Amino acid sequence: MENRTKSATKTRTRSSAKAAGIIVLALGSIGLAVSILYVSTILALIGLGLVFWGVTLTYIQTEEYVRESVLDATETSLLKTLSQTLQELDYRGRAVYLPPKYLNDPETTKAYVPKYDGGRLPSPDQVQKLEAQASARTSQGILITPPGAELTALFESKLETSFTRIDLDHLEQNLLKVLTEDLEIASNLEIQTGPTQGSNPEGNPMTQTAVENNRIHMKITSSVYKNSRREIGGIMKTSSTLGSPLTSAIACALAKATGRPIVIENEETSEDGKTIDLEYRILEEEQI
Repeated sequence: MENRTKSATKTRTRSSAKAAGIIVLALGSIGLAVSILYVSTILALIGLGLVFWGVTLTYIQTEEYVRESVLDATETSLLKTLSQTLQELDYRGRAVYLPPKYLNDPETTKAYVPKYDGGRLPSPDQVQKLEAQASARTSQGILITPPGAELTALFESKLETSFTRIDLDHLEQNLLKVLTEDLEIASNLEIQTGPTQGSNPEGNPMTQTAVENNRIHMKITSSVYKNSRREIGGIMKTSSTLGSPLTSAIACALAKATGRPIVIENEETSEDGKTIDLEYRILEEEQI
């Protein structure tokens, strides 16, 4: 049987806490009843304490969790609908995640989908004009809100910072924290940018290496986003270049942290769904 993710484990823990709360509440009620029968102050105090903790464990919960199957179903529908819409509009190029300087509001996240592969990325001024239009599309490409935009905003909210203020040196530890501790949607995250080839003037070797090699490899372990990528993988090309909400959110974060356009070069999910291997590419300004 496939192991459950941390989300499912947390749900079981939450159910166990509720069951324990009911038992404690029952014991407290019995204690109060016995204290009345025997006119015992000590039993009354014990009973009141047990009732208090029983109510706390039973009814007070700090978080609400969604079943993984529900998450998979809604995610798959979102990606399929987005892909079908782009396909009907005949935008089939590789999605490009745009950095803040391309957007009117640097805190938003957008992706540009060209008409065909090999198209030219518009200039920041052109993208900003396109963003201001009602349709946000031309014969050459379309500007969309990527599937991971809101998840990126949630990451930033949990971290109480913007990814525009985080460089690649600090991106791994921040993403690791928000994914594994704050939101519990993965058990681990590894970022690899290849061997260090020197430092930039600000002394940030990781950033320098990433920019020189134009590749960032990541491995996500035990993600709650796993089944939908296998279900739609290979069905619709545009969807695969946009990524799942999680991989899309990371692409948004990378675009903000590097200040460069980002594409999802490759995304592979293991057979058991436990591991997602990702490769992101940092683009030169004139590339797609």
